[in-house]
Amino acid sequence: MKRRKFMGYAMAVGAALGIPRLLNPKEVQKAKIDRIDIFPVVYPTEGYFKFFGGPGGSAGRAAVIVKITADDGTVGWGQAVPLPKWSYETLETSVIAIRDYYAPVLIGRNPADFEAAHAEMDKAIAPGFSTGMPISRAGIDIALHDLAARLRGQSFAQMWGKSAGAPITLSWTINVADIGEVGGVVDEGKKRGYRHFNIKVAPDPDFDAALAREVRRLAPEGLLWADANGGYDLETALKAAPRLADAGVDVLESPLRPNRISGYQAIKKQGALPILMDEGVVSPADLEEFIKLGMLDGVAMKPARCGGLASCRRQIEICLDHGLMWLGSGLTDPDISLAASLCLYGAYGLKKPAALNGPQFLATDVLNKPLHIENGFAQVPTGPGLGIEVDEAKVVELMKRSAGDRLLRSCQQFSRFG
Repeated sequence: MKRRKFMGYAMAVGAALGIPRLLNPKEVQKAKIDRIDIFPVVYPTEGYFKFFGGPGGSAGRAAVIVKITADDGTVGWGQAVPLPKWSYETLETSVIAIRDYYAPVLIGRNPADFEAAHAEMDKAIAPGFSTGMPISRAGIDIALHDLAARLRGQSFAQMWGKSAGAPITLSWTINVADIGEVGGVVDEGKKRGYRHFNIKVAPDPDFDAALAREVRRLAPEGLLWADANGGYDLETALKAAPRLADAGVDVLESPLRPNRISGYQAIKKQGALPILMDEGVVSPADLEEFIKLGMLDGVAMKPARCGGLASCRRQIEICLDHGLMWLGSGLTDPDISLAASLCLYGAYGLKKPAALNGPQFLATDVLNKPLHIENGFAQVPTGPGLGIEVDEAKVVELMKRSAGDRLLRSCQQFSRFG
């Protein structure tokens, strides 16, 4: 059989079996985005977490699942995870930002040119103090990375010239209103193999110190990470930090609102605990400026927060260049966004426990095969792209089940772009 005829036959068989045709580097650069579909959903939740109470008592973890299809039929998946009690982005605004602003400027462009894609998105929604709509943008960025890597037949780590890395150690989140509840929450984490804990603190330093002491008593060997989500004022933060340190806390995240620049300088100078920033660090430029201003000892990384993987990779590299701490965190990420975080943290060799609490609080997934999470460890996906396979039928079914939620009623007409 002549080579050309054989190759045509092989491609036809591969297509029939659902095996994607891998492109060489030149072909990857010629690939074009043909279609962008979006699916607004609400993942059901279990357990109490303060960020999930919604208007009218609704609950759940809202997300916008993004599907980007190249002109050869290859598909990349991403996920935006807006959380209005944590940021200004909501499910409705995320849908509109992706459908009406980001998707139109990306159709026909090369999915592997991440820099150009972000430049176009900056033109569509201009930056303010920092990147515009970064949580929504992260859904696009993750899908672009997934698509570009699949076109190459590579994992993210391979695309970045790195190894996949070891399994990621996870931290269990403790968010209680009564110290008497701590024992039960710690026991639940330990039964699932967790040995490290992160606690939600602020605004009451007395309660927070008591909470930290009790968790440290029950988990004397683990990393104890306190996250205030910007809930202290400066006077209270300066009092709370030494007390939390005395109670056994190892690191304090986001003690102040991110625009309290002089406050961060003061609490870092105090030196009671290593100070991590989170919410206010969106772009690499933000991080570089905050380092120059002496505001932090490190960053709690979140690809979902900062516009996606391209931005987060650069921020990790900046921390490494400056000898600063970086920890892995998340926005209670569902499966697709969680896979992106695991791939990133694995490739960059994260050793400390990551506060990725999606598996703790979310009750469903949209994957053909769920992520492997066992005994407090998450395996890093190693297949092409994100290393996962999204079940589109599950996505559609979850969108239909979510349709009655008031968060979705105003955006049903935006369920697809194409």
